[in-house]
Amino acid sequence: MPTPNELEAKLWKALRSDMTVMLGLERSNDNLIRPMTVQIDGDADRGPLWIFSANDTELVKALGGSENAFISFADKGHDLFAKISGTLTLDNDRAVIDRIWNRFVAAWFEQGKDDPKLALLRFDPHQAEIWENEWSLIAGIKLLFGSDPKRDYADKTANVRLD
Repeated sequence: MPTPNELEAKLWKALRSDMTVMLGLERSNDNLIRPMTVQIDGDADRGPLWIFSANDTELVKALGGSENAFISFADKGHDLFAKISGTLTLDNDRAVIDRIWNRFVAAWFEQGKDDPKLALLRFDPHQAEIWENEWSLIAGIKLLFGSDPKRDYADKTANVRLD
């Protein structure tokens, strides 16, 4: 059974590898959630997470200053799931843009780093709910031999403060 720290480490490793998340604003009257690619600057665990977007997208247009937001994440193997709560701000910090710019981002912006549509979003995570997928062949065998799946699964979750 993994500890909360181990689950958090698995989350950061998976985010570095998979990078695709669903990003949304935490407004009760707004269902604005979009698939985005996150980047972690250097070796910093716990963030911030950086997201390149365009300033004419619905999400960027709806962003008013710093707002409560969330990331929903599932790794490619569906072995780990998370909801990360935090704040989202528009932060076109040129030093960060220069550090994390890459050919995949460049493909979206015809004028490169100086494209007037470029928007760099900063997501500062505050808290994460992390779930490790319990359903596997081993879990199925354990169930056949009387294991309580609710109890086993309880050991595969964590609430982690990230700020």
